[in-house]
Amino acid sequence: MRRHQGGRKPVTQTGTETTIKTDRRGFLTLLMGASVLAGVPACANAPERSLRPALKPAAPVEGIVARAGLGGDLGFAVMDMASGNLLEGQGANAGMPPASVAKAVTALYALDRLGAAHQFRTRLIGTGPLRDGVLQGDLVLAGSGDPTLETDNLAAMATDLARAGVRSVTGRFLVWGGALPFTQEIADDQSVQAGYNPSISGLNLNFNRVHFEWQRAGSDYTVSMDARSNRHRPAVSMAVMQVVARSGPIYTYHRSDRRDEWSVARSALGNSGSRWLPVRQPELYAGEVLRVLAAGQGVSLPAPERSQMLPAGRDLVTHRSQPLQEMLRDMLRFSTNISAEAIGMSASAAGGARPASLAASGAQMSDWARARYGMTSARLVDHSGLGAASRVSMADLATMFRGAGSDGALRALLREHPLRDAQGRVIANPGLDVRAKTGTLYFVSALGGYLRGPGGRDLAFAACAADLPRRAQVAGAGVDRPEGTSAWAGQARRLKQDLLYRWAEAHS
Repeated sequence: MRRHQGGRKPVTQTGTETTIKTDRRGFLTLLMGASVLAGVPACANAPERSLRPALKPAAPVEGIVARAGLGGDLGFAVMDMASGNLLEGQGANAGMPPASVAKAVTALYALDRLGAAHQFRTRLIGTGPLRDGVLQGDLVLAGSGDPTLETDNLAAMATDLARAGVRSVTGRFLVWGGALPFTQEIADDQSVQAGYNPSISGLNLNFNRVHFEWQRAGSDYTVSMDARSNRHRPAVSMAVMQVVARSGPIYTYHRSDRRDEWSVARSALGNSGSRWLPVRQPELYAGEVLRVLAAGQGVSLPAPERSQMLPAGRDLVTHRSQPLQEMLRDMLRFSTNISAEAIGMSASAAGGARPASLAASGAQMSDWARARYGMTSARLVDHSGLGAASRVSMADLATMFRGAGSDGALRALLREHPLRDAQGRVIANPGLDVRAKTGTLYFVSALGGYLRGPGGRDLAFAACAADLPRRAQVAGAGVDRPEGTSAWAGQARRLKQDLLYRWAEAHS
């Protein structure tokens, strides 16, 4: 959930380990010298895994950068985990967009503020007594910021509501998402149809995405919008789609009082297909889905209405999320933006008053990172890294990974980073272990985490390549894959893999 896809000519110097210093140019001197096999799309019918390649002597970084041919800027820092000494760096003190590597900062922030065992609660609250199956008052669906609530969970809550004896209500059916500040979209430079850029609320459902499906029917199309999950597929009416004869744009969006109104260009559809679209009114979305599921259990509810305040009442049904530790592991593995934002804003709220906005919460996390890990460069506008205005230096990120690595908690949350051969096959025994978080925006590619080379030495690292002028040309273009972004991202992946092999060879 992220998407969008940099290097000044490096200066090379050979020498011993050094501690981090900043010169007046604001970047660290490059110290030592790896080579690697390129990562490219897999070939059809190719074996899934490749044999371990023969490691070569550490190659000069100039050659690695020149072979990638990315343009833009490159920054990286590699540190010894035991001593904290800088082993190698280039442009490492320059602030760069961390992309989804920012989610590693968010994970540490949440663990510190909320605790690994924290669970989000979604509740059904009754504001009056229950008499003969009729709730004398309002029923309230109240969220606490859970980013992982899905339709199957609401189905279980509807079943439990019926088991509690509720058959109808005399009052209103209210939905409340005020536990977190409502955020219309995470970043304002994404295509309108980007499902990884939804709204954020204290009440979220299905990662705040609705499923759009179309099928050609003669000269026209049949379309559907639903809130599908593993076991249920309730249709929704708060999100509607109109097929329009036009050449572009592909999608348009308009928000009315109670609906997300979409249109799509007929020429872009083909015969059939489906995709997830972002939801911009998540409280009404969750309320409508619960109402449909409750009707299936014999519970009649009126249409949902937003509530600005959390009404007092008695908890009738409570759903608890998985513990935060597990949620963070999934967030880092699948890079879910809504999870990062909801968790990050919840962590900010746990430190005091609810943040006024996503940007304010990002600033709170930046302050925390500066105080906790000395990340003086941190200027984060959100918790997911989707906002390209975020800045942090690679030296500060590497320092954070090293500081958080003493107890192994963060390393345990990070997935194994696969290394690939020239045919795109995963190398079965690459000779090094990499546990890291990737980050990708248009013309931005970042990676940070932990590296253990063949000699067993543990390193912390962070790297980012960014061509921000090229990004500015395609951001907000309204298409899913702007021209040139896929090829650039592939070259950036090769560059980072080459650097990983270099560091493993040079610093084992």
